[in-house]
Amino acid sequence: MKNYLRNWDFMRALRLVLGIFVILQGITTKEWLLVGLGGLFSLMPLMNIGCCGVSGCNTSVSKNNKKAEDITYEEVH
Repeated sequence: MKNYLRNWDFMRALRLVLGIFVILQGITTKEWLLVGLGGLFSLMPLMNIGCCGVSGCNTSVSKNNKKAEDITYEEVH
């Protein structure tokens, strides 16, 4: 359990709180679509997934230190 909570940051906790808030608002207004969306939004931080999966939006850092060649452009009429 300690390892699970160690990976939590402010944004992940905020997403969970907002998801629970949407669930509660859906229940009080009897809008069941909101309850389902709130459940989805609450499940995402619990499972540590997002729009692209776990760290799916990160780009890899190139380990290549080669400099790019100078690019010359030719005007086409």
